Amino acid sequence: MVLSTRLTSPLWPTLAALRRAAPRQHRGLSTPSGSGYTLNLGGIFPPLATPFSPTQEVDYAQLEGNLRRYASIPFRGLVVLGSNGEYPYLAPRERMEVVSCVRQALPRDRLLLAGSGCESTQATIELTVSMAEAGADVALVVTPCYYRGAMSSAALVQHYTEVADASPIPVVLYSVPANTGLDLSLEAVLALAQHPNIVGIKDSGGDITRMGLMVHKTQQEDFQVLAGSAGFLLASYALGASGGICALANVLGAPLCQLDRLCREGRWQEARDLQHRLIEPNMAVTRRFGIPGLKKAMEWFGYYGGPCRAPLAPLSPPQVEELRGTFSTNGWL
Repeated sequence: MVLSTRLTSPLWPTLAALRRAAPRQHRGLSTPSGSGYTLNLGGIFPPLATPFSPTQEVDYAQLEGNLRRYASIPFRGLVVLGSNGEYPYLAPRERMEVVSCVRQALPRDRLLLAGSGCESTQATIELTVSMAEAGADVALVVTPCYYRGAMSSAALVQHYTEVADASPIPVVLYSVPANTGLDLSLEAVLALAQHPNIVGIKDSGGDITRMGLMVHKTQQEDFQVLAGSAGFLLASYALGASGGICALANVLGAPLCQLDRLCREGRWQEARDLQHRLIEPNMAVTRRFGIPGLKKAMEWFGYYGGPCRAPLAPLSPPQVEELRGTFSTNGWL
C-alpha cells in the first residue's frame, strides 16, 4: 500500500505557523535557506544511563553528580528514558521523577529529550503530555513493537500522527530495530516528516544509505536526522545529519563533541582519525556488552555507573577485562 505523503490535521496550520515564526538554525554541515525551525537539534546528546543504588532503587544523588560532571561538556542537550536509561524497567512514578530531576539541573539553553513511547497510542499520548509537564522540551517516541507483525507503515503513520497532534512539545521519531525488531520504514518517515510537530528522527539502524535518503528527501521539511550511534557519526554528518544521540557520550562525551566540531569545520582527516578510535569502544558498550558494559566504562572515566536493574546482569571478570582492553588499545585508558 502506498502511503499518502500529505497528511492532514486541524492542528497542523497553527503548528506550522508557530514553527515558521522562529529563525532557521544550523542543520547538518551548512545552513540552507528556507523556512525556519523552532529548535536546533544539531550537536551531541548523551542518552543518560539511569543510576541505581545497590538495592536497585533510582539513585538521584548519583544522577545529580553525573549531571554536574556533564555540565562542562558542550552537549546540545540530554536524553532521558531512552534505551540506555533502562526505560522499560522504570515505574511510571520513577520516569516522571527522573525527568524532573534532570530538568532542574539542566541549564535552560540545553534541550531535554524524554522517551515517552508506549505500546498503545493512548498511553503514549498520556505519557508525552506528562513528560512535557515535567519539563521535557522534546518527546522521543520509539516504535511500538509488541504486535510488530501488525505494525505496517500505515499503522505507524497513524500512531505517530495522533501522538504528534496531541503532543504539547515537538516529537522526534525513534527507530531502534536492534531492540524492537521493527524498522520504521523510509516511506513512513517521509510521510511523517511533513507533520509540523514532528521535527526529526533518531535512527539507530546504521543504514547510511537510508539516512542519506532521509536527509535528501526531507530538505523541504523542518526535519532533522540524528545518528543513533557513535559508530557511524562521521558518515552521518557527511550526508547531512544534524547531530547524534550516542550511548558512548555517557563515557566519552568530550571526544564526541570534538568529532561534531571537526565535522562542522570541515576538518575531515582529523575527524576520520578520531572516528576510527571511537568505533570499537562504541561497539563494546552497545552491541557487545550493552548497558552493563556502558555502566562499567562510565566508572573508569569519573562517572557513576553502578548496577543495572534485574534481569540485566553485571559483566563477568573476563568481560570487564575485554571491555577495558578495548578502551586501552584505542588510547582512551
